[in-house]
Amino acid sequence: MATPEQRVAIIIPARYGSTRLPGKPLADIAGKPMVQHVYERALQVTNAQTVVVATDDERVADVVLGFGGKCIMTSPNHPSGTDRLAEVMTKIDADIYINLQGDEPLVRPLDIKTLAAGMLADASVNVGTLCHPINADESHNPNTVKVVLAHNGNALYFSRSPIPYPRDSTVATYLKHVGVYAYRRHVLAEYSSLPQPMMEHAEKLEQLRLMAAGYCIRAFIVEPTGPGVDTPECLEIVRKLFEGQSPTPKPKLSDIRLVITDVDGVLTDGGIYYDATGECVKRFHVRDGMGMRLLEENGVRVAVLSGRDSEALRKRVADLGITLCQFGVKDKLAACKELMQQACVTKDQTACIGDDCIDLPAFIACGMSFAVADAPVYVKAAATQSLAAAGGTGAFRELADAILIAQGKDAVLGSADAYAKVMAKMAQ
Repeated sequence: MATPEQRVAIIIPARYGSTRLPGKPLADIAGKPMVQHVYERALQVTNAQTVVVATDDERVADVVLGFGGKCIMTSPNHPSGTDRLAEVMTKIDADIYINLQGDEPLVRPLDIKTLAAGMLADASVNVGTLCHPINADESHNPNTVKVVLAHNGNALYFSRSPIPYPRDSTVATYLKHVGVYAYRRHVLAEYSSLPQPMMEHAEKLEQLRLMAAGYCIRAFIVEPTGPGVDTPECLEIVRKLFEGQSPTPKPKLSDIRLVITDVDGVLTDGGIYYDATGECVKRFHVRDGMGMRLLEENGVRVAVLSGRDSEALRKRVADLGITLCQFGVKDKLAACKELMQQACVTKDQTACIGDDCIDLPAFIACGMSFAVADAPVYVKAAATQSLAAAGGTGAFRELADAILIAQGKDAVLGSADAYAKVMAKMAQ
């Protein structure tokens, strides 16, 4: 049990202004606003003395007070959730503060109790969090943050990349980081003054600021958790779970048998060049061509779908031996369906890659969709995943490699012998 010197407070940040799902804390789930589900589950954490919602919007505050919850107003200008928690610390007296996101209506009280108990049992642990095992397919999703641990449970590193990397194609065990944190008071007091290291900027993970400053983060392993709510699609999945329905399984990279790619802004950097005769000249990335051939030779078809048409484009596609293609397309939704029919695959066996709003109909048509790194934010929001590479810099190859790895065919990527078996058919 916590002593008076070890008081635990659960803080639930609840921002109204979500880019992908405005008004998210108030979204209705089974007749209650989402934030109420989180609050009521937090109340079941028996080793916490305080539960409070922290918001920067009066609409959220009114709803919380309306269902009998406790709420405090915070500044709308905090750059991170941890900075918001630091402000809460000045208003709520505790020794350990647990940051429980307001978009986790399926959170298990036992998991939060485990986190609090770990902090209470070991005074040397200044920051705590949670994680759980995932499969190799999910490890390649950059939206899933991975963590590797030392023998004592301290985090060694967090990354959007799959860590550890299976260099010799051995089976690796992956842990997904669950974004729930527990902090001791003095850590929060120092957080806002800590410099932002390069790795935080690169990964866009604020916990790396603490690690760079020398703080250890203890990660407690729990059972796989239910999904949080980041997008309208996530919200519908959670609603079904509350109704006792099983959500439709999402397609995986291991299921993909056809990849449909845009050209300008994906296979090229989006630049269009004309020579003296008016002929359009395009600059392609050689590794994308290799990725196409690797997929084709390993049982995954590739289709080229372009809103433009030119001799340069047709020549490139012919050089690569790609036979599934459509040029000068205005209706990409219908074109994708035609290409799937020609390849004899289903929607769930098809992935597409795009860079702009003209590709959004293709995103709808395909089971999985990928946006290049320099795509507009609204295109990334509509995609299943965003890639690390920009258009024309190897984005297609990045996806091709991920598919081959997910399908257990990654030996061709790092073995000269395996590559030699298909080399005779390859063209860059």
